Order: sequence, then structure tokens, then C-alpha cells
Amino acid sequence: MLERIGKLYILKAVVLYKTCSPEELTISEVPVPESKPGWVLIKVKAFGVNRSELIMREYEGNAPYIRLPRILGIECAGLVADESDTNFRKGQKVVALMGGMGRSFDGSYAEYTLVPAKNVFTVETDLKWEELAAIPETYFTAYGSLFQSLQLIPSDILLVRGGTSAAGLAAIQLAKSIGVTILASTRKISKVEMLLEQGADNVLIEDGTLSQQLRKLHPQGISKVLELIGPSTLNESMGLLKMHGIVCVTGMLGKKATIENFYPIKDIPSGVYLTGFLSNSPSQHLIDELFRHIREFNLQPT
Repeated sequence: MLERIGKLYILKAVVLYKTCSPEELTISEVPVPESKPGWVLIKVKAFGVNRSELIMREYEGNAPYIRLPRILGIECAGLVADESDTNFRKGQKVVALMGGMGRSFDGSYAEYTLVPAKNVFTVETDLKWEELAAIPETYFTAYGSLFQSLQLIPSDILLVRGGTSAAGLAAIQLAKSIGVTILASTRKISKVEMLLEQGADNVLIEDGTLSQQLRKLHPQGISKVLELIGPSTLNESMGLLKMHGIVCVTGMLGKKATIENFYPIKDIPSGVYLTGFLSNSPSQHLIDELFRHIREFNLQPT
């Protein structure tokens, strides 16, 4: 419950004052954000924990483009508390994500958060709040990568490279729902059973022999790769594709953001397509598509 001190209402929030260990994070009391034109005040009911926030807490908070203190959190699910001059209505169920949440401005690790209207989206769902909180960033990223960038169809053979990540697990679930044949990769043999249970048809181990493992299963190559490890394995991933195959770079779990001396004419195999998906520009249309897919296939967020 919000506490009023003088003319201010005070909320509880997780504020990053300096880069630190998880144990050093504490709950602080801060003023409720004041409404302003073009922004929506959301009563946060639940939020997800993302790799982005872990990086922010661990070291990115020291970057010159970050101004601390900052309330963490790049996504949330909740109810509109103050719609300001936007087209939202008080009490609407919404999700909010990206656009600078928890980085350029205070995010969702709080009882209330103020977000630009362009990054707030209405949702029609009967999911519980904790289930809904698993969807915005993770499932939006996976869905956009698969169906917008990779143009996934049931006859595809898909490799999810970095399958045990949150986006990887969501991608496996979404792809399996339409009958795609799925390969997933992991560095750990102990994760094989989990990936099979999630829907992968085969699991490949990231031990330096992934290409050979895949070629034993599919000598002619495969049609699609969701590259979540990133630039560090991109060249190998492009080499796994058959003619007119597509690789979508969405993550960089390999902690490498660029490729030095990348020579597209030589490095991209002839007839293979390279694309990417950036989740920083969500749209109501794509959010609606995602939730229709979840309802149609009765998916339970993991």
C-alpha cells in the first residue's frame, strides 16, 4: 500500500545506486512518478527479470550513457493508473516494455512506473499476473524473431542456438506449436533433457563439433537458425543453412556484439539470408499477434 508523506505518495522500488552484487540490492522508498503528457502511469502487478537488468546491475550501470540512481526493470504487466492525455483508459490491463525502461528512465521494479505511451500495449488474456509477466520482453522477442524475421512455417527445420536462454525456451515452445522440427543447442549435457521436454526434437552440444552433429542429422543443411549466441557463432550458423535459408541474429549470449573484418560478400554464403530482430520497437499489432498465438495454441508461459 502506498504511504503518503506530506503531499507526496511514496512507493517501494528496487533502485540501483551503484553496480553491485545481487545481495546488495535493497528496496527503497521513492516518490510516485508524476503524470505527464504522452506517458502512462501503470500500477505494476508483476514483472520479469531479464539478462539486461543483470548486466545493468553488474557493470553497465558504470557506462557514461547511464545515469544512476535508476529503478531497474525493462518490462511489466499491470493496470493503467493514470492515462494522462493518451488513448488508454484507467484500469485497462496492459504490458509495457523497452523504449528505455530501466535505463534511460525509471523502470518496473516498483509499485508504479511511468512509461511512454508508445511502449504500452493493451492485452486480452486470462493469464495470471505472474504468467503474464513472463511474456512481454521474452516472448515478444522470440515471436518477432521467428515469425517476422525468420518467416517460420511448419515445414521448416529450425536451430535455436542458445536454447536454454529465456528467449530460446520461448522460441522452442512457439515454434513447436506450429509443428516445426526443432534443434536446440546448449553447452551443458545436463540441460539436454530440459530442452527435449520443452519441445526440441534433437539437442546439439556446443563443444566445437556442432556443425558435424547437425550434418549427421541433416546432411543437406537446415532452413532456419535463430542465433541467440550472436556474432561469436554467426559465421558457423550461416554455414549450416541450405539454399535460401535464413539466420536471424537476436541475442549475444557469447558476449560479443560485433564481428571484426566482416566481409559480407565472402562471409554470407550465396543464397543464404541474414537478418536480425531488435525488440526495442514493439507495436500493438505484433503484441496482438503474439497473444492471439498464445490463446490459439493454449500455450503456458515458462
